[in-house]
Amino acid sequence: MLVVAAIVAVLAGAAMVGYRQSKIRAGEASTVSTLRSLNQAQFIYMQSCGKQRYAPTLVALGTPAPGDEHGFVSADLAVSDPLVKSGYIIQMIGTAATEGEQTCTGTVPLTSYRITADPEIPGVSGTHFYGTNGDRVIYGDLESFQNNMPETGPPGHGAEIK
Repeated sequence: MLVVAAIVAVLAGAAMVGYRQSKIRAGEASTVSTLRSLNQAQFIYMQSCGKQRYAPTLVALGTPAPGDEHGFVSADLAVSDPLVKSGYIIQMIGTAATEGEQTCTGTVPLTSYRITADPEIPGVSGTHFYGTNGDRVIYGDLESFQNNMPETGPPGHGAEIK
């Protein structure tokens, strides 16, 4: 009976490790998908509302244009800035436009932007860090892009996520 209990305990331990890894991978996949959605929303915002400029915050991307009832992103992506989603902290910053008019939603637009996504608890909620910018290419690495993701062009480290 003790041998059976020991085998069950070993199998349960292995299952928990597999569960944790699959949860991390799911959070990372969700984060990459979120970054793709934010890049697409910024492009649409720039083309339709921003007068060739970008939304200044994630909340601004959730604000509908006049005459429309939906924002440029789903409501769950526009609740706060920074945004905590799927175990990652997603933050967007950029260079504010100093000349020109406001966007159709009444905000001061950005001339360029960068978005970073870092695990809330590195190693527990995620093992990879992600970054993207106005070029709409997503990069991943084992170190953060928080302080070194440029607003255009590739970062100094990391690999493109296809």
